[in-house]
Amino acid sequence: MPKRTDINKILIIGSGPIIIGQACEFDYSGTQACKALRNLGYKIVLVNSNPATIMTDPGIADSTYIEPLNTKSLTEIIDKERPDAILPNLGGQTALNLCLELYKSGILDKYYVKVIGVQINAIERGEDRIAFKETMNRLGIDMPCSKAAYSVSEAEKIAGELGYPVVIRPAYTMGGTGGGLVYNAEELRTIASRGIAASMVGQVLVEESVLGWEELELEAVRDSKNQMITVCFIENIDAIGVHTGDSFCAAPMLTISPELQQRLQEYAYSVVESIEVIGGTNVQFAHDPRTGRVVIIEINPRTSRSSALASKATGFPIAYVSAMLAAGLTLDEIPYWRDGSLDKYTPSGDYVVIKFARWAFEKFPGAQDKLGTQMRAVGEVMSIGKSYKEAFQKAIRSLEINRYGLGFAGNFNNNTLYELLSMLTEPTSQRQFIMYEALRKGADVEQLYKLTHIKPYFIEQMKELVLLEEEILKCKGSELQDELLIKAKKDGFSDRYLAQLLDVSEALVRRKRTGLGLTEGWEAVPVSGVENASYYFSSYNISDKTSVTDKPKVMILGGGPNRIGQGIEFDYCCVHAAFELRDLGYETIMVNCNPETVSTDYDTSDKLYFEPLTVEDVLSIYEKEKPLGVIVQFGGQTPLNIAGDLEKAGVRILGTSQETIDLAEDRDRFRRIMDKLDIPMPESGMAVNAEGAIAIANQIGYPLMVRPSYVLGGRGMQIVHDEEMLCTYMAAAVGVTPERPILVDKFLGHAIETEADAISNGADTFVPTVMEHIEYAGVHSGDSACIIPPVGISEEHISTIVDYTGRIAKEMNVIGLMNMQYAIADNKVYVLEANPRASRTVPLVSKVCNIQMARIATRIIMADCLGGRYSLDGLASKKIPHYGVKEAVLPFNMFPEVDPVLGPEMRSTGEVLGISDSFELAYYKAQEATQELLPSLGTVLISVNDADKPDVLEAAREFSRIGFKIVATEGTCKFLQEKGISCEKVNKVYEGRPNIADNMENDEINLIINTPQTRLSEFDDSYIRKIAIKRKVPYITTMTAALASAKGIAAYIKNGFHGKKIKSLQEYHRDIAE
Repeated sequence: MPKRTDINKILIIGSGPIIIGQACEFDYSGTQACKALRNLGYKIVLVNSNPATIMTDPGIADSTYIEPLNTKSLTEIIDKERPDAILPNLGGQTALNLCLELYKSGILDKYYVKVIGVQINAIERGEDRIAFKETMNRLGIDMPCSKAAYSVSEAEKIAGELGYPVVIRPAYTMGGTGGGLVYNAEELRTIASRGIAASMVGQVLVEESVLGWEELELEAVRDSKNQMITVCFIENIDAIGVHTGDSFCAAPMLTISPELQQRLQEYAYSVVESIEVIGGTNVQFAHDPRTGRVVIIEINPRTSRSSALASKATGFPIAYVSAMLAAGLTLDEIPYWRDGSLDKYTPSGDYVVIKFARWAFEKFPGAQDKLGTQMRAVGEVMSIGKSYKEAFQKAIRSLEINRYGLGFAGNFNNNTLYELLSMLTEPTSQRQFIMYEALRKGADVEQLYKLTHIKPYFIEQMKELVLLEEEILKCKGSELQDELLIKAKKDGFSDRYLAQLLDVSEALVRRKRTGLGLTEGWEAVPVSGVENASYYFSSYNISDKTSVTDKPKVMILGGGPNRIGQGIEFDYCCVHAAFELRDLGYETIMVNCNPETVSTDYDTSDKLYFEPLTVEDVLSIYEKEKPLGVIVQFGGQTPLNIAGDLEKAGVRILGTSQETIDLAEDRDRFRRIMDKLDIPMPESGMAVNAEGAIAIANQIGYPLMVRPSYVLGGRGMQIVHDEEMLCTYMAAAVGVTPERPILVDKFLGHAIETEADAISNGADTFVPTVMEHIEYAGVHSGDSACIIPPVGISEEHISTIVDYTGRIAKEMNVIGLMNMQYAIADNKVYVLEANPRASRTVPLVSKVCNIQMARIATRIIMADCLGGRYSLDGLASKKIPHYGVKEAVLPFNMFPEVDPVLGPEMRSTGEVLGISDSFELAYYKAQEATQELLPSLGTVLISVNDADKPDVLEAAREFSRIGFKIVATEGTCKFLQEKGISCEKVNKVYEGRPNIADNMENDEINLIINTPQTRLSEFDDSYIRKIAIKRKVPYITTMTAALASAKGIAAYIKNGFHGKKIKSLQEYHRDIAE
């Protein structure tokens, strides 16, 4: 069937900011869809609120709207653009829910917009728990016993009938948001309440527990001729009870019989046919290995997190194909490398793929490291090997957690077997590492199976690794036997880990290995659905089956797994670098291990190596491909961490030198440069122990900002107020060496923090804009809202920042991108730090200012590589007539036990952009885009500590002026009344009832402005902020954000409860003048 001719313009809804449960796999899907549909000749209108992704670049769609993802924005866009169709099943749960809301509100009918890819009733049958159950009953497919509930008391009654434990599953959510496994009535009341609040329709399913059963997934694709194929069979190695997003899994299924796989496929096809999805569908099953019973858990009538994994695991681009099928093509019209057309597709790879999750519990002190049915992972890695053991070990070294093997992680090797077994009673992020040490201490396979429900096959495989490792440890201090080294490499042991076990250098292991002729072989994964495309993986179990060209090549190192502090902003830079290098005539080679990203799409680069970003793996590719050099500055901290060792091994690093990168981290050397340039810095020093830190503190005074060197995302950063806090921090610091000391800086309180992204060719520097942070210094730049162009910085200070940035870049010989952070205190600009690499704000600046920073930096790098200098003369500062406000999206709803306050360590998982012709409306839209909609009327609760009382005054006056009722706790109330502001006193929890908690539970408070009590306070007030998250009440913890919110709401009211006329990014760019 040829493409549809009844439609011309298609609206694609993106998934919004990266959150736990919905990450950049949907940006990858959406970008693929735009590419596929534009290739077919359709006009594409894209809406997404996420500035960090390549998806919202102006070249991906014909019209790009960076707007809040809600019915109001979508209605305005539909009214303006008049699309013929909407494609909702490539933007995660966000897009599906939004499409359903547009349908129910009559907008789609009013504007004659067709829904393609998935029908509205299919969304309801797949997502509504009651409708889904009715469909399964009709098809005769077994489900866990369950009933839907709309209240906590109803849920409690159902649980009593089913018997505990039960699973709570909220409708229309993803990532298990709001759900959980509960063992008693008290837990049920908490989680059912949370789940009902999280559900778009206030519905939860109370379900029989199938805890400990095998969890199995299929990715199926269906077309309009009802032709169906299974792209991938995925076996979750963690049993039911751990969310699939957290679960360690393998493809293909390694322990499931062909008969059971056939049965699952038949069930999946029945479901997909019944629900009539066109494109990809994820179907999840549970299987009881004791009785053989199979139940269906859920389906996702859209591309999912597993779709991205399945796509990269098999070479089948599900989103790309799904978009073509939605446009009317059928599987028999799309090419398949093996058998002609995709209707004949079957999974066929002779290799094992492992997915392993990446968590961020260390970012949330007080968070329980416990895995359940609500997803906690912030990212994931994928590895490919010829055996389970090889792929498993490659996955571990891909994680970027400074572990290169499974043994000796944390202090687990020091625990007794009894202690280790007791740690395994509940799943945690450390479970595989604990199991490894338990096996070393003599744990029985059957014993571990009973504790973890992980099948004996996988535990036996791990045991074989442990036994081999014990043999290797016997060689410590002497040379490893050749046969043992060969066996270790075939089983996936890395050079780095072998070096640790043997207490020798990695270079020594590498020399021994290469001396034996033991090098990685390479194999291709052919790509289906397109002509002549492949990507590659390595193994020590094969000879090399791939060839190289003699074209000039450049290698780009990606960013590895998503994690807090390093997200898709860096992938954005890597992708642009690949595109620019291709335009310049170079063959591009990408190395990355993240299945969720565009950089690991089959056609982003000429050659993709799906490999860990370690010295061993990168060096192997470098020696095979022999590129002109390697670009490390676009992939965040990941490539920078190995750049020094790569350079020592003979790799040519392109762009800014490793020497400059080290110089920026060495506080003493960097300060000497600042002194030479006469540029002020806060007083600082470096310490490797508590005594050294105390000596610095005594010299420069408290408060201090302390942090490790060579980190991203403010990892381990803290504001220290006294010697006791300093000693506690130094005692807890790990990995501190003279080469990697703790940095101790004077903290500038109440300073305005600013930053500047710059492009430099080593002589000249261009700064497109200066960013102003809304939060004061002390809140990590990744968590702070920021404004482009600045509104509260004088022209004099802006000129100073541009001047300092240019002089520093020239002195340090920066070639490419650089990010500078400054603080303005007492009318003076101070340098905080220099980062001679890409930063997370590059996509933001590029989109607001209409400049392709990563591409220009790539041109500079390649001119330098060839001995020339790329001229920046064509770049000129432009007046930006609009304002962009970036706001962070924080995952505190997933960590209800953590106090949700901002500080110097980054906590946000993603970001949104509000863009408008006024700063106030841009700020309002940014808050709207985080789904924390600011109220336009109602009651504001203000409760701030003494230090913040003077600063809250202006915000309180503004809220009062625009008609808000103000209530405040005793001290704040008294202060505001003394200043002439009308307000009512409310009780804190310990002051009697009714109190703040009662008011919030009764929905009597619409906005909260609250700052934590000081360390010396007798009472903990974190309950205010925790209840706010639970009740979805917007809360603000900084005074600058409080004032910005008041002004934003005032502007929104003044504008008739509306933003300005909606404009595409392309229109905003056309308005920028020289």
